[in-house]
Amino acid sequence: MLDLTKVDHEEYVKPAMRRDLFKKAKDFSLKAALTSAPFALAAMPGIVKAQASSVNDVLNFALTLEYLEDEFYTMALKSPDLKIPESDKNIFMQIQKHESAHVAFLKGALGMNAVSKPTFDFTAGGAFPTAFTEYQTFLALAQAFEDTGVRAYKGQAGNLMSSDGTLTAALNIHSVEARHASVVRRLRGLNGWITGNDRGTGMPAATQAVYNGEENTTQAGVALASITKVTGNGLSEAFDEPLTKDQVLAIATLFIKK
Repeated sequence: MLDLTKVDHEEYVKPAMRRDLFKKAKDFSLKAALTSAPFALAAMPGIVKAQASSVNDVLNFALTLEYLEDEFYTMALKSPDLKIPESDKNIFMQIQKHESAHVAFLKGALGMNAVSKPTFDFTAGGAFPTAFTEYQTFLALAQAFEDTGVRAYKGQAGNLMSSDGTLTAALNIHSVEARHASVVRRLRGLNGWITGNDRGTGMPAATQAVYNGEENTTQAGVALASITKVTGNGLSEAFDEPLTKDQVLAIATLFIKK
C-alpha cells in the first residue's frame, strides 16, 4: 500500500512526472502496485491533495456502517426463526450482496488501514429482542439502518471533496443505499421518502435519532416557503438532510458490543 502522507503531490501533477515515478520505483512491491492499478495514477492528484488520514478516517467510518449492514442481512437470511416472505426474500438477498460488495471495496481501498469488523448486537442490549424472529422488527431495523446510511454518506461528502476518485465512489454507494432505503420503506407500507422527522408507524422510539433534523425547510440559508408554492410536508420531503459523524456513531454504537 502507498503511504499517501509520504508522497509529494508535485510528483503527480504532470503526466511526465507520473511516468518518471516508475523509474524511481526500485521497490518491487511498489512497481507491482502501480502496474496492477493504473487507474490510481489518473486519480492520484486528487487523492494526494487530500489529507490521507482524513480520507482514511471517512472510509473507515463508512466501512464500519457497511460491516453493520452486511452482518445484519447475513444473520437475518441465515436465521431459521425469521420468516421472511418469499416475495421479499430475493430483495434482501440482493441488498446483502450489495452491502458485501461495499465492504469488499472499502477494505480494498483502505488496505492495511482498514478497521476490523466490530462485534454486533442487533438486539441493542435487549431493546430489540425479536430482531431475527419477527419480520416486522427486522424490517423496522432495516429501515433505520438504511436511512442512517443515506444520511451518513451525505454528511461525509464534504470531507472527500479534495479526492475526486474517493468522492465519486462514496456517492455511488450513497445512491445505492438510497435505493435500499426506499424499497425497505415501501415494504413497510410507507412512502419511499421521509416526511418531516416522522420515523413511520411501528418504528421503535429508540430509532427517532435517525430522523431528527429531517423536518428542516431551509436550504443554504433560504427559507423554501419563500421561493415555492409547495407547502407543508412537501418542503421537507424534497430534501434529505445529512447526519454528522457523531450523530451516526451515536446510533451505530447502540448495536456494537463494547
